Amino acid sequence: MTTEPIPIRTDLVFRPPSEHNNGAAASPKNAAVYSSRHKHTRSSYSDSSPLTAVSRNNSLSFRPLKRSMPSPDKTIAVINAGGRQAASLIRIATAVGYKVRAQLRNLVGVIATEVSSNPNVEVFVGDLYLRKKPNDNQDVSANTHNPDILVNHELISQLFSGAQLAFINTTFYGNEIQIGEAVADVAKRVGVQHFVYSSMPDHAAYNPEWASLPLWAAKHKVEDYIRNIGLPATFVYTGIYNNNFTSLLYPLFCMELQPDGSFEWRAPFHPDAKLPWLDAEHDVGPAILQLFKEGPKKWNGKRIALAYEYLTPLEACKAFERGVGRPVRYEQGPIEVRVKVPEGYREQLEALEKLFSPTNRDPRKQPPYFGDQTLEDSCPEGALALWEGPRGLEEYAREIFPLEEEANGMTWMFDDGEGVPYEGATGPSTIPEAGNGEDDDDESVDEGLVMRGLKRDEEEWLA
Repeated sequence: MTTEPIPIRTDLVFRPPSEHNNGAAASPKNAAVYSSRHKHTRSSYSDSSPLTAVSRNNSLSFRPLKRSMPSPDKTIAVINAGGRQAASLIRIATAVGYKVRAQLRNLVGVIATEVSSNPNVEVFVGDLYLRKKPNDNQDVSANTHNPDILVNHELISQLFSGAQLAFINTTFYGNEIQIGEAVADVAKRVGVQHFVYSSMPDHAAYNPEWASLPLWAAKHKVEDYIRNIGLPATFVYTGIYNNNFTSLLYPLFCMELQPDGSFEWRAPFHPDAKLPWLDAEHDVGPAILQLFKEGPKKWNGKRIALAYEYLTPLEACKAFERGVGRPVRYEQGPIEVRVKVPEGYREQLEALEKLFSPTNRDPRKQPPYFGDQTLEDSCPEGALALWEGPRGLEEYAREIFPLEEEANGMTWMFDDGEGVPYEGATGPSTIPEAGNGEDDDDESVDEGLVMRGLKRDEEEWLA
């Protein structure tokens, strides 16, 4: 099933129906008509999959239990609401009564449909960047200043009107530093009480011998700017997403299916060096919500390592093996790029391979994932102090990974042991490539290296 792309308008606001207008949009000028259909007939976000019954926490069926409590009189501004971090927060915050003003690139896809149909969310549709030249199709992901790519100041100002809180996860599309600074300026101007920014380190700032990862270094600069303007802010550093793994042949987190039915993960990380892990979809929301509850009096200026497990690649593969019920082998090696990727992401991969060298044989020489060893040493206790019910890698591999694989068209989970797939299951006949960013399914956009869907567009590589 296909969905017609919806033209992007920077002035488009989708307001939830109210009992006073019998479901009609508040303003015909800004009303959005969209389809809730999406490309996957089976998805980890739907109930149609025969695998859904094994998961107690899939994205749409899981909701916190309703309980009697006063509704919070707060509104949260959120950008890139189609990404896993933002969607996780929106899901849980609105369930307990917060209002959300959310920026979405478009209304296409399962996450965008979930967010835009939430009655406690007001959606603002449009990109955070503008192209100066009409019909300009140049790649906007490269880590260089482009004078033809501007900041959408009008959309950002609209988004923050009436917001007291903000959760901001910038991405490398457009100019991340300029967009991040513009968002912080508006938040400061309207008096946002608590600004939570999803940051990452610039490793060269900690050790000049370490390579800077361009996508993370930009976030580091935005964090510095937020601190300098005196915005009451907290900075969360997310670990590697459990959700990154896929058997599709994407770089860095390909859990490649072998002819004997086992999986192999190849990456440059030392097999015995610890790494921080996080289930972004399940655990970001509750942690951020707790930060908002405790407020800037406790958390202003603090950095938090948001990771609930601290595992070596060998330990991660063992956890994955227990969950998926198949042998999983880790091999330290260079990053293989076998599909088309955006230029900005390619630059990130090249720098990452330099920082976490595949030829390093001493785990003590691997730089801390978060740059700062003190922050690294806080894993996972710091995150557990915010949220005590995380979904670990083993549980993810057992309950969620097969669902996401099925949504991606894979059929290995239906194998009866004799090479016969589950009846009616289908898989991709070719390895999908990143698209041109115009017509693809969802807009999962943030710093995690998530691969999702039969066709990846340039703005879905980081969610």
